[in-house]
Amino acid sequence: MAEDRSGVVVYWRPGCPYCMKLRLQLRFTKVRRTEVNIWRDPEAAAFVRSVADGNETVPTVTVAGKAMVNPSRRQVLEAVQALAPHAGA
Repeated sequence: MAEDRSGVVVYWRPGCPYCMKLRLQLRFTKVRRTEVNIWRDPEAAAFVRSVADGNETVPTVTVAGKAMVNPSRRQVLEAVQALAPHAGA
């Protein structure tokens, strides 16, 4: 699994409009992140289920290991600033 315990990881899947929106919004920021397609990574899909009440709810984002299910751009940026400023905000 590609989880980065000190940085930002965006878990997504193809065809998800919420994923597309968040990923696009983050491209216009300075946040360095890893993006993981849960349909190609069974361990990542299992991780998402573990933090989303058994569902594969995406986007799920971790910032310094803290998981957020379907966060807004603002929530991600605030978490980066507070927990992982080295990842840029």
